[in-house]
Amino acid sequence: MAISFAQRIEQLHLQRFLLTGMLTLLPIWLTWVVFKFVFVLLAGISQPWIEAIFSPLSRNFPVAFGWLGSTWLQWVFALVATVVLIYTVGWATNRVIGQRLIRAFDAAITRIPLMKTIYGGAKKLLDLMQTKPEGLQRVVLIDFPHRDMKAVGLVTRVLRDSRTGEELAAVYVPTPPNPTSGYLEIVPVGQLTPTDMTMDQAMAFIISGGAVAPETIRYSRTPAVEEHPDAG
Repeated sequence: MAISFAQRIEQLHLQRFLLTGMLTLLPIWLTWVVFKFVFVLLAGISQPWIEAIFSPLSRNFPVAFGWLGSTWLQWVFALVATVVLIYTVGWATNRVIGQRLIRAFDAAITRIPLMKTIYGGAKKLLDLMQTKPEGLQRVVLIDFPHRDMKAVGLVTRVLRDSRTGEELAAVYVPTPPNPTSGYLEIVPVGQLTPTDMTMDQAMAFIISGGAVAPETIRYSRTPAVEEHPDAG
C-alpha cells in the first residue's frame, strides 16, 4: 500500500523531532555520565568504612538508627566523607604537622619495592607538571604519529644527547578522553611546535576530544632564518 503524502510528512516530522531531542539530551547525558563516574569513584573510597559503621547500627538499633541502613544515604555520607578527607589532607599539607606526616608516609612507601616505583613516578610527574621547563612552553605540538599529523604533548623535562649534546624534550602525549593514559616521546627541542595553550586549556581540549578548543592554534614551526653571506 502506497504511503500517502500526509503520512510521509508525519514520518519526516517524527524523525526530525526525535533527532532534535537526541541531540539536545546527548550533552546532558554525557555530563551526567562524567559526574556520576566522579561521584561513584569518590564515594567508593569511603563506602566500606561508612557501611561498616552504619550497617551494624541499623541492625542493632532499628528504631533509632534504622534509617542508616538505606543504600543511597550511605552513598551520600561516603561521598561527603571523601570530600572532607581530601579537603583535610589539603589543609594539613599546608601545615607543619601535615608536611611531617607526608614525609613519614613517603618514607614508608619507599620501603615497598613495587609501591615505591609507582608512587614515586606518579609524584614526580605531578611535581614536574607544576614547574615549567626553563626556556620551553609546557604545552606543545609534536609530529605524531607521523610528520603529516600533530598531537598535543606536555613537556615534562629536558634531556641532553650524550653523544651530540643536542637538547631533547621528554613529551607526554595524553590520549582522550582519559589523559592519565598516553605515550611518552623523546623529541628534539628544535622539532617542538610551541603553543599558547595553558595546562587547563590543554586538559579541556584533550578530555573533550577537541570539542573545547581555542579559536586559533599555532600548527607550523617558525622556519629558521637563513643567513646569507655579504656580497662581494
